[in-house]
Amino acid sequence: MARLTHARVWQRGHTVYDIQYHLVWVTKYRYQVLRGDVAERARDVLRQVCLSRDIEIVKGHISVDHIHMLVCCPPLLSPAKLVQFLKGVSSRKLQEEFPHLKKRYWGQHLWARGYFCTTVGTITQDQIKLYIEKHKSEPPDENFGMTLSAPLQSA
Repeated sequence: MARLTHARVWQRGHTVYDIQYHLVWVTKYRYQVLRGDVAERARDVLRQVCLSRDIEIVKGHISVDHIHMLVCCPPLLSPAKLVQFLKGVSSRKLQEEFPHLKKRYWGQHLWARGYFCTTVGTITQDQIKLYIEKHKSEPPDENFGMTLSAPLQSA
């Protein structure tokens, strides 16, 4: 089980992380079916999926034809696997519980095939580059930071 250590930094086993993704996915054909009870149940199902996988929902919004989620998840979950869990479980449960959805989406796919994902971080790329640059005064690691003056020769 992951636990919160400092402001949005999580610890699980020997790993400390803050991995956040902004995810967006849409209903198939952009049908506006996420209203009322369906939207509330979708929210509850997504919360359950996240809770079962140690995923923190930082912020979320359900529109009539798409979902936005900002999540913090463990490093063992790739964005593709995360979206697979979220879309798969929610589609199956919503169609089981709402017959009109099962009829409308007779192919058993509530969600469109794709999704949008971007990373969100508290440390910028420039800060990481500066941090790495500061370590140039240390003896070089044999596997990183090598400058090749000649092309590699094959053995």
